[in-house]
Amino acid sequence: MEVNKKLNIILIIVEKEIYKIEYSLSNAAFSATLSDFRSAANKVSGDVISTPCLPFKSATRIINLKAECLQPLGSFKIRAAANAIESADKNLLQDGIITASAGNFGQGIAQAGKNRGLPVHVFVPNTASHVKLDSLINLGATIEKISFENWWQIMITRSTGRKGFFIHPFSELSVILGNGGIGLEIFSQIPNVDTIIVPVGGGGMISGIALAMKALKKKNVRIIACEIESSTPLFSAKKAGKPIKVERGASWIDGIGSTGVLEEMWPLLDQLVDEVVVVSHSDAEIALRELALKSHLVSEGAGAVALAAALNPKFTGANVVSVISGGNIDITTYSQIINGTNL
Repeated sequence: MEVNKKLNIILIIVEKEIYKIEYSLSNAAFSATLSDFRSAANKVSGDVISTPCLPFKSATRIINLKAECLQPLGSFKIRAAANAIESADKNLLQDGIITASAGNFGQGIAQAGKNRGLPVHVFVPNTASHVKLDSLINLGATIEKISFENWWQIMITRSTGRKGFFIHPFSELSVILGNGGIGLEIFSQIPNVDTIIVPVGGGGMISGIALAMKALKKKNVRIIACEIESSTPLFSAKKAGKPIKVERGASWIDGIGSTGVLEEMWPLLDQLVDEVVVVSHSDAEIALRELALKSHLVSEGAGAVALAAALNPKFTGANVVSVISGGNIDITTYSQIINGTNL
């Protein structure tokens, strides 16, 4: 039978300003501290690489690019996926793994599952890029394409009707801990960082990075989320003081953007994210070209949004790290943007 688990997340500050995540799962309480983030990083050391922070020339501020696009399979998601599998009760994995993903998390689960001999079934939205779907198939995953609306319902309910162990792509403690490894690496590479810019989809990566920095007692590091103009769920929630439904417009950027912030993630995102920068498609396209021409990095749209946010003249960060979250972009779309032709 399908394991359908729902977590309730509350962010609390404990003594000495060390942050913990406290949540309930199957009536058991857990918390996350620096040792938990370090343990997660050790668990997935065989699945991931420590990605570089590459300098990016800017006339207004110091910018470094956390090149998660260089991870195996071209995305940070392998960190979260591998830790989620490693942290699961092995008895629950006997019927395989199920997830819902626009592509990158599914690939991470498929690779981590393949490494451990576990079958994987991925529900994908019909907006997912072909390059990500092809990769899922090549990794041996079974894919099931559904409408974005039905796909988002799985995100909310965790119900798929299939037999197997469901791993949520962002609303899991193990996922958040896995993503926290990015924060640990940023601190070791750029110890004087004052601002970290993270493209936000569901919020699992930005929560992990932010909590890892808090656990490192780097409480003054500003955590900035970035979204694309066609879909601004976190910006809108911050403005309204609660999650609200937003329109999801057409975009070549498929790794971020939804119709709303999940209620269970809102307490974390509300308290951890200092600001949300909304990026235009034209600025994202410019940033994608800059990443290719200046840094020799192939990035997908979400990563380009992170650089575009850092280059925004209204932005006030001085020593900035932008997380280039992935490099899985449709080749036709990529070539059109690089060549400056209309999409």
